[in-house]
Amino acid sequence: MRKDLMDILACPMCKGELTLTIDEEKNDEVIRGGLFCAKCNERYPIDDSIPNLLPPDLRKQMSA
Repeated sequence: MRKDLMDILACPMCKGELTLTIDEEKNDEVIRGGLFCAKCNERYPIDDSIPNLLPPDLRKQMSA
């Protein structure tokens, strides 16, 4: 995920501000990490440069 996407991303649940956490980065792109919404207390994973902004209940269904 490109870091400049933070300017337009918002929490899918409450439209609140997201905070970026970087676990792995390459050439100004986030490979692994997460997006956190303090308002909802939800974390959205970033894997293989793709942020998963599905609501929590849908993410659980997709991984089951």
